[in-house]
Amino acid sequence: MSIGSGIVLIVIGAILAFAINIDVTWIDLDLVGGILIGAGVIVFALGIIFAFRKRQSVTTVRTVPGNGTGVTESQRSTSDS
Repeated sequence: MSIGSGIVLIVIGAILAFAINIDVTWIDLDLVGGILIGAGVIVFALGIIFAFRKRQSVTTVRTVPGNGTGVTESQRSTSDS
């Protein structure tokens, strides 16, 4: 979701900065467009980083033998991509 939000911010910022030539006295549309482009790049980069970050989980498996002589415990570490 953050990757798409970053792209939307970049597109809206580019439209404001490069495509619209309206003179508004109380706001600078080129500055607002540049700010939105910068924010979009940051959101996009964070989305890529969090999407490809490796996550690890540890699963503990307990096995009880049928004859009741003891309990065997083993740990298995898996990496989810």
